[in-house]
Amino acid sequence: MKITWLGHSCFLIETGNMKILTDPYNSSTGYKASFPEVDLVLVSHEHGDHNSVKNVKAFKKVLKEGTEEFDGVKITAIPFFHDNAQGAKRGKISLFRIEAEDMIVAFLSDLGTLLTEKELEALGQPNVIFLPVGGFFTIGPDEAWKVVNQLKPNIAIPMHYKTKYASFFLKIVLRNLDAFVKDHPYEQLDLLEVTAQTLPEPTKLVALNFNPMV
Repeated sequence: MKITWLGHSCFLIETGNMKILTDPYNSSTGYKASFPEVDLVLVSHEHGDHNSVKNVKAFKKVLKEGTEEFDGVKITAIPFFHDNAQGAKRGKISLFRIEAEDMIVAFLSDLGTLLTEKELEALGQPNVIFLPVGGFFTIGPDEAWKVVNQLKPNIAIPMHYKTKYASFFLKIVLRNLDAFVKDHPYEQLDLLEVTAQTLPEPTKLVALNFNPMV
């Protein structure tokens, strides 16, 4: 499995013959909103920085809810909340559980609060997680570590934080990667390649470099 970060909460996941894109964004993020041709687009909620499917060059299907299987890859959308008030402030989101290559990948979207037993059971024991760490719209750095401890993945990949590429507004409201990493060791990569046989233990923190594909 190959994983590339295209900025904000957008990742390209390549598994077997499948190319999966998560939460394509619009230009309000400050990143170049242009995405490669893929098989499947996952949209976690209807905010412009997460649902801009029109900016994807080409795709076969968009998945927002339910459970579907594509070429041996099973994807389950798990309903949850964008805030700590059961969606009253920012609405609902879908978390995504992706089963491929004998691994479980969990995309945690704009997670707004800690996971409950219901979501933990639905997610199972994920090997790789993508989690927001920038705060303001989502959980912040301290809560993000609590989520890491809840899920205990092999690999944790931060997303949705301030970078030099982000818009002026996002640079004001979001925390940066350092606020999450603190004194924890981590590996910085352009591309993560992982198999079920190479999963590290205990949890390894991997920060991916922004990699525009188009």
